[in-house]
Amino acid sequence: MNILNNKKIAIVGGGPGGLTLARLLQMSGVDVQVYERDMHKDARPKGATLDLHEESGLAALHEAGLMEAFNANYRPGADKLRIVDKNATILFDDDANGKEETARPEIDRGPLQTILLDSLQPTTVVWNSHFVSLSPQNDSWKLDFKNGTSVIADVVIAADGANSKIRPYITPIKPFYSGVTGIEGTVYQSETASPTIHELLNGGKIFAMSDEKSLIVSSKGDGSLVFYTGCKTDEYWSQESGIDFSDKAQVLAWFKVTYSGWDSVWEELFDNATAPFVPRPFYCMPLDQTWKALPNLTMLGDAAHLMPPYAGEGVNMAMLDALELSKCLTSDDFPDIQSAIASYEKQMRTRASATAFATLESTAALHSPEAISFLMEIVA
Repeated sequence: MNILNNKKIAIVGGGPGGLTLARLLQMSGVDVQVYERDMHKDARPKGATLDLHEESGLAALHEAGLMEAFNANYRPGADKLRIVDKNATILFDDDANGKEETARPEIDRGPLQTILLDSLQPTTVVWNSHFVSLSPQNDSWKLDFKNGTSVIADVVIAADGANSKIRPYITPIKPFYSGVTGIEGTVYQSETASPTIHELLNGGKIFAMSDEKSLIVSSKGDGSLVFYTGCKTDEYWSQESGIDFSDKAQVLAWFKVTYSGWDSVWEELFDNATAPFVPRPFYCMPLDQTWKALPNLTMLGDAAHLMPPYAGEGVNMAMLDALELSKCLTSDDFPDIQSAIASYEKQMRTRASATAFATLESTAALHSPEAISFLMEIVA
């Protein structure tokens, strides 16, 4: 605990990674604040459900003493998978195969956020703190925020996601485009708004694949569903396509053309979604990225090792980063903070590189002519 004695820690970003780290550090008596740009915890809609893995996300929650809260809030059965073709013909059904209880339980993002926030000391999270810039102050950092406030911290940790504003202070290395872009949509009250897909979904997940394209649908505990298209496009397609993603008719017209030959049942999603849709070009950090550890600045999660979503590893990696970084920073094994950061970053990069490699393979396979057989092999 000695290397963080009398040190103020600033975590920028209040996602699962940042909040998990704050909880773990507070358990060791560390003085930590989380600076989050959102105005409050419900400022934006939460995406699809998260499946937490035993060796990463769940390991972090276990260490944080939050498994009881997790067990009270996760969604049994939400991990049920149906693999279907473009005609919505079911080719694989977890439910029909007498599925065992999973080692990858699903939880909605909202309840996970609440569990983590409730575990922190009051006023740990400073809302409406949109990070603008960082400047060295002797051996500390001055953080400036959009609302005109600024703070001084001895150690800064970037947990600010894919478009991290802090990452460039650590390394100039940028992500590369994966070749696949998704469009995200949400249907509220799916049982009445989109009954056919709701029934096909059966409270779990649908992976529909054909023609080198994917359509992934996930149920949520609030009765809504979230869906993501996935197809190969140019990197800047979403900006150059001329599609207004807040106009349902334009997005549906795009879907009918791009997914021509797919059953019209899928149009139910686009007809009943609540606009706007969100285009998401998927990026990945170079697998061989490296940088020199700094004395008092590091990063975790997507800020450190952004990758496409096609292996379900993003949140798990961020929470495992939080676990490993907290262990390094509160260990007696390191003479100074820089050595602790260097040890954490080395193992984090090695682990993330292997995961990103597998994720890129999965991204390519799910958007190939063999997508269905690839996924069937995995689930078998």
